[in-house]
Order: sequence, then structure tokens, then C-alpha cells
Amino acid sequence: MTQKPPQYAEMNERSREVFRCVVEGYLETGAPVGSRTLTRSLSEQVSAATIRNVMQDLEHLGLLGSPHVSAGRVPTQIGLRMFVDGILEVGDVTGEDRQTIDQTIGNNQQDVTTLLDRVGSVLSGMTRGASLVLTPKQEAPIKHIDFVSLSRERALVVLVFADGRVENRLFSPPEGQTPSSMREAANFLNAIAEGHTLSEMGAVIKREIAARRSEIDSLAAELVESGFATWENEGENTERLIVRGRGNLLSEHETEADLDRIRTLFDDLERKRDIAQFLELAEGGDGVRIFIGSENKLFSLSGSSLVVSPYMNADQKIIGAVGVIGPTRLNYGRIVPIVNYTAQLVGKMIADRT
Repeated sequence: MTQKPPQYAEMNERSREVFRCVVEGYLETGAPVGSRTLTRSLSEQVSAATIRNVMQDLEHLGLLGSPHVSAGRVPTQIGLRMFVDGILEVGDVTGEDRQTIDQTIGNNQQDVTTLLDRVGSVLSGMTRGASLVLTPKQEAPIKHIDFVSLSRERALVVLVFADGRVENRLFSPPEGQTPSSMREAANFLNAIAEGHTLSEMGAVIKREIAARRSEIDSLAAELVESGFATWENEGENTERLIVRGRGNLLSEHETEADLDRIRTLFDDLERKRDIAQFLELAEGGDGVRIFIGSENKLFSLSGSSLVVSPYMNADQKIIGAVGVIGPTRLNYGRIVPIVNYTAQLVGKMIADRT
């Protein structure tokens, strides 16, 4: 977590309690909190006028804002960050939530992608937000590679993995390719591919080509580089971003401006832009990370909050992430332990299957 902002040191016990009550009331209802409401919530008996003065001081510090002149106050992004980092108490996942997650993941014999799809649906249902699940890359070692010429302009690269999966990709071969150069390229790759995963092969190929350039035909070298690069750049078979519960976000927003921001978020998710950035968000710290509003570099235009946690394989390598995205008034105290527990359980499930 980040350090408390300097405004925290300028607050006394009363102002901190008023601030906490305003934020908690806003997170619960989504509505501005007024001074008369706070007179019934504070531990000490103070007048509404005194509370209004405290709220004005908090507004001056940049922690609260007023949507309308006569309305109550709502926390700003800075205020929400300070609340999350310095005041929010996050406990363990509740027994009911734990049971729901356990029933989704535990003792399930479906393939990993199908299971993660179910995890996304359950997360969105539990949190009333939209869930994001980044599936792990396919990391099975390569067993066999072949090139098939279809025409002068088109060829097919076929990859067979040790787990039995077969992937085919069309690409445009360099000019001048012959059946002989394709066979030579395939033989070269098969000689070095065994035991290596697809993500490792790029570096292996570059090293081998540099060391053995004189041993292989130059056309075959071009084919190796062209065919493999074409396959590597196809993201749909490496990692996939599963999004569930979009309707939950729409039901939380009523103004046209809010709907426009949510549409922007949906557009980003539909294009699945910057999937790698989603994982980078999760990798930046230990455990769960919380991004509020513009802090969330991937979905900042939508003004949403993101709670995200990575999950790891048996080698403690980060291979994916799970998260919940929603309005800035997320129930952080409940969602943080849900995301954390789900990520740990998904990692254990994948580790047990390897």
C-alpha cells in the first residue's frame, strides 16, 4: 500500500471520525452524506453546525467534495485512497463467501479455461461488479513443428505440444521458399525445440540462428523467423481476458456522464487492449492491489476502481490475475479478501494440475 497523504497529519480525532463516517456512508449508499446524518453517527454529541465546519476543513484539504451547493459531501479520489490505505480494516473472507468460492473451484475436473470462466461469473455475482480473469499462457513444451506450403503467398505452421494440443497458424512466407527450405527449417526447429515452451522458443531460435547461420540455408532461416514470429504474435492462444458481469456496472450508474464512462470501459474490454498491462497492474506489489479512478492506468478513462491480485503456478511464477472492477464506491472491505482468496485458490488449483 502507498503511504498516507500529508493531509492525514493535519486531521484531529474528530475530523478523522467525520471523514470515516462520510466515506463509509458514501460507499454504502452512493449518495452524499450531510451533517444532520452525521449527528446520529458520531461517537460524541456535536451540533450539525460544528460538523459542517469540520467537513469544510476536510474539503479544503482535498479529501471531500460537494456535488451540489446544498448537498452533503462525498470523498474525492485522494480521500478514497487515504481511506483505503489508512482507515479501512480488511479482514478475512467470510465463511459464506469462502464456501461459494470453494464450491466453484474445489474438486472440479473441467479444463482450466472453463473453470476460470466459471470463477469470473461467480466473482461478478458475489461482488456486484464486473470480474476480470486473465487466463495463464499455454506453457506446455513443444513436441513437433512443421511447415506446410499452401501457395506461393501462404503457408501453415503446425505446432504439436507435449500435452497433445495442436495449433495451426497461417502466415505469408518470404519470397523464394521451396519445399526443401521448408523441410530444412522444420528440421532445424525440431532439433532445438524439444523441452522448450513457446514463450522460450523466441530466444532459443535467435541464439541458434546466430550460432549456426552458416549451417542452414538463408531462405530457411527467413522462414523460421517469419513463421514463428507470426505464431507468437497471435494473442488468442496465449492468454485470454475473461470479462463477466458488465450489466452490474450499468445498473450502478444513472447519469449520462457515468454511462459514457462505462461505455468507454466496455470498449476497452471488448478490444482487450493491453492485456499485458492488466497483468503488470497485478505484478506491481505483493498480494491485492487497489487502483482508484485515474490511478488505474488501463481503465482510467472510465473513472472506475480496480481490485486485482495475481496468481502463481507451482514454481511461484505469476501466470495470470483475477480482479473486480466497478464504481469507485466499491465495498473494498469485502471485495479485497474475496479477490485475494480467489487468487490463492486458483493458483493452488493450477499448481495441483501440473
